[in-house]
Amino acid sequence: MGKQSPDLSPTTAGWRAFPRYPDAAIEALDPRFEKYQIMLSAVERLYTGCRWSEGPVWFGDGRFLLWSDIPNNRMLKWEEETGAVSIYRKPSGYANGNTRDREGRLVTCEHGGRRVTRTEHDGNITILMDSWQGKRLSSPNDVVVKSDGSIWFTDPPFGILGHYEGHKAEPELGQNVYCIDGETGEPSIVADDVLGPNGLCFSPDEQILYIVESRGVPHRKILAYDVLASGHEITNKRVLIDAGPGTPDGMRCDVDGNLWCGWGMGSEELDGVFVFAPDGTHIGRIALPERCANVCFGGLKRNRLFMASAQSLYALYVNTQGAPGG
Repeated sequence: MGKQSPDLSPTTAGWRAFPRYPDAAIEALDPRFEKYQIMLSAVERLYTGCRWSEGPVWFGDGRFLLWSDIPNNRMLKWEEETGAVSIYRKPSGYANGNTRDREGRLVTCEHGGRRVTRTEHDGNITILMDSWQGKRLSSPNDVVVKSDGSIWFTDPPFGILGHYEGHKAEPELGQNVYCIDGETGEPSIVADDVLGPNGLCFSPDEQILYIVESRGVPHRKILAYDVLASGHEITNKRVLIDAGPGTPDGMRCDVDGNLWCGWGMGSEELDGVFVFAPDGTHIGRIALPERCANVCFGGLKRNRLFMASAQSLYALYVNTQGAPGG
């Protein structure tokens, strides 16, 4: 028989054929991270072939993951049982961040339509918000849903700066963070002083809101705010993490309150996922061969970290669980 050609399918092309245990890509920088490592778990590449991956969201009831491939104007679907990848939606409105509401419906930030939408159980799409006081939103970026049903999202102008991740246009509003009331549907601005608001998530008890300031000066930052008893207002803005030369993007909390943040830009040492304790200490890193844009927890026990990273989708089993609502 002749020599077999290597498998160059999208799920396997160009990366490690034989990972070793423990995986050297998983690095504990503080003893607090060690309990989250599974020594017989390695980083897996599930798919490659995107242009810019974003917005992973887990559907446990269907055992699949959806994520955005923004420049290709599509959303992809990965099936846990078979590993098959298919197109879930195209065109997607240059979809970016995704999450699920507390009724299990998909909530999506769209650059193309400059709006936040909800996909109903029957497949119809409802526009939740596309303007504020008569002016169009810029390019909703990332979104989370609180336990009271309120929808929180960031709206920087990144998707309208050119024709690659949306449609080039001039912003009509400032760079705001919004909240849509879960009962009335009424929107409000919860923050208007974040330079380039990007990824966001709540602490497990929902008493702290974290927001990435991706145009911070002199460095990008992760900000923390206290959530007031009203539930729809925040106060006490503070810098939790100074990113230095790095670029934080999307992030999610685990049940212990640790932040798992997509990271990268500029050098191999920065590409991957950075993990921070609730006090802001950098306790661990998952090295990837490309910048990571966003993450979510999924799998049967919510203990599998999915990482949407530039051209690829990666996954790693960890010894913790994602906080509900991510």
